[in-house]
Amino acid sequence: MSNDMISKEENIIFAAEKLFAEKGFEGTSTREIAKAAHVNISMISYYFGSKEKLYEKLVEYRMNEGQFFSKDILERTDMNEWQKIERIIDQFSNKVRTQKCFYRIMQREQLYAQNPQIVEFLKQTKMIFLSMYSQILESGHRKGIFTKNPPIYLLHTTISGTLFYAFNAKEMYKEFLNDTEEDSVFDEKYYTELNKHIKYLLKDLLGYEENK
Repeated sequence: MSNDMISKEENIIFAAEKLFAEKGFEGTSTREIAKAAHVNISMISYYFGSKEKLYEKLVEYRMNEGQFFSKDILERTDMNEWQKIERIIDQFSNKVRTQKCFYRIMQREQLYAQNPQIVEFLKQTKMIFLSMYSQILESGHRKGIFTKNPPIYLLHTTISGTLFYAFNAKEMYKEFLNDTEEDSVFDEKYYTELNKHIKYLLKDLLGYEENK
């Protein structure tokens, strides 16, 4: 989204997101956010009321994006259940890759959860994913697309756990592979291989055979 297409509120949210990811909530001042967003500090109070409310709004904004894509996939009639699983992996992985600041904030939040509103947002988002997987797997079993029935919560753990571990360890793996390519080139290759790996695991866990 180009800068001339975003609202003043979004401009402040995106500026705050980068600072919260870098310095944490406590380490970021409203003055720094205002400077990064090129607005007067009073604008933060006007739109959000407080730094804490701005933080909550950021989380709500990103979470709502995720809920939209998940509901859209469930309603698709032009793909089977395995293709829906593939699409979820691709979109989830792309969000982790392109919204690095937000996912750094969320990982920190899960370790040091202090804001009950954000804890609730996180829980609701996980519940939406679990519900989505449940519906897809139930339909896939009914149609004979999947032959195995792993626990839903472990399926979600496999997808998100693998994604987040790989997200955190990317620089270490780049060093391990002695890869000297530009970050953007390595990113493309890294996340393509990561997506293939997760799909390979899920095919086995779900008992899905492409050519049966």
